[in-house]
Amino acid sequence: MGATRRVVVTGMGAVSAAGVGAQALWRAARDGRSCVRETQFVRPYRGRIKISAQVQGFDASAHLEPELLPFCDPVTTYLLVAADEAVAQAGLSRRERMGGRTASIIGTGVGGMHTLEDGLHLVLVEQGRPGPLTVPKLIPSSPACNVSIRYGATGPCFAVASACSSATQAIGLGTQMIRAGMVDRAIVGGAEDCVTNSSMLAWEALRVLTPDACRPFSRGRNGMILGAGAAVFILEAEEAARARGAEPLAELAGYGTTADAKDQVRPDVVGATECMRLALVDAGLEPGAIDYVNAHGTGTTVNDATEAEALGRIFGARLPRLPISSTKPIHGHGLGAGGALELVVTVGALRENIAPPTINWRDPDPKCPVDAIPNEARPMRIDAALSNSFAFGGVNASLVVRKAAA
Repeated sequence: MGATRRVVVTGMGAVSAAGVGAQALWRAARDGRSCVRETQFVRPYRGRIKISAQVQGFDASAHLEPELLPFCDPVTTYLLVAADEAVAQAGLSRRERMGGRTASIIGTGVGGMHTLEDGLHLVLVEQGRPGPLTVPKLIPSSPACNVSIRYGATGPCFAVASACSSATQAIGLGTQMIRAGMVDRAIVGGAEDCVTNSSMLAWEALRVLTPDACRPFSRGRNGMILGAGAAVFILEAEEAARARGAEPLAELAGYGTTADAKDQVRPDVVGATECMRLALVDAGLEPGAIDYVNAHGTGTTVNDATEAEALGRIFGARLPRLPISSTKPIHGHGLGAGGALELVVTVGALRENIAPPTINWRDPDPKCPVDAIPNEARPMRIDAALSNSFAFGGVNASLVVRKAAA
């Protein structure tokens, strides 16, 4: 792309099934501790699948101002708490408005799903009327707009809604805007919570949810587990970050995105391959420079086999020896937030030189000839890592992160 500005991560935050905090999420992934539990539903649930990686025990009022809460769906409260953590780690202050050189770009597949479902139940079942703030709470742009308002970021502000690639595209677009000189800083990430009655039933209808355990790349895998949460990153031009004395956590080195343009639900190996290739080209790295891959790895039969084939086309004969794991069995499939949650894990792996495991793994599958780091984390040198997000509709996105220069 001819980019001259390096982009670094100076802060990150998360709310997930592991609890509040990016460190809580990273530790769960590193330690192979599953956060999947029996789902707590607001109303009686008549479905078959009753497990998820739900955000449980989260009290928004313990973290956010009471006057803000009426404007927020749970996804927005997750996001703002994660953003506060990221802003603090970056050494920034809410007292100083971030202004027009800061973008706010947040990915979400649906937006305010809880507000939407509660409103429809109120109208259609209870014959009531929705509250006056229902629309501002449920629209997909609400998380991004609330971020811009909270920090006085008057630069570009928008949501990215491309299913499971949403957060990864949001992060990639923020990177490109900084490189292009449009902004100097971007608040990016993703938020999602589709663990509701209607959404769970809809996912059940697709026949992609597991009733017991998600086991990516393993023989006998039988589906994914829904997750929820949010993760936020502060991206900055390296020279701007260092000028104010910020210590980069990692460099956001490459971004690639493609569309399969073939099928709504069946992944395509050509699109996924090209996406990863573009991310590597953007980072100026050869495949051999990648030490670890945080795979999309949903645990569904077709997705894992397709991703494994695409990885083989990129990494060739090295594939069986390249450490590749999916952390979705731990934090669930976060859908529009998935790429952001997984980037938190990937940056953690990079910084601590530990490749997190693929838990619940049983036996090799000939269709997935990868080193899935089965069940136990692996200490190893990680200088550069690749993170994949492949979505319904054939939307692919990949990020390359590497250690920040000293």
